[in-house]
Amino acid sequence: MRRAGLGEGAPTSNYGYTNSGYSVHEEENERLTESLRTKVSAIKSLSIEIGTEVKNQNKMLSDMDSDFDSTGGFLDATIGRLKTLSRGSQTKLLCYMMLFALFVFFVIYWIIKLR
Repeated sequence: MRRAGLGEGAPTSNYGYTNSGYSVHEEENERLTESLRTKVSAIKSLSIEIGTEVKNQNKMLSDMDSDFDSTGGFLDATIGRLKTLSRGSQTKLLCYMMLFALFVFFVIYWIIKLR
């Protein structure tokens, strides 16, 4: 089969093509292929980094979730104790507060009397 532009004495280069437009297109295709290869490798490394970051963020979120759960349990226990305290006898607590107030009053009176 004969191709147009190919003579018997014509110098051949890339894949038997002459120095016509075919070699220019072939070089351009090689250049574009290499450019595409570098872009694909850059996107691949970027997607790997994104995957690593997502894994780290998910781990951090699960740690925060467990911390919030433990804090919620602690708060529930504290609120339960406060409810128990509020249901208890108020007179006992009031009596302790009155005794403390009297003690402070006598200490202040004694300090003023010594001057």
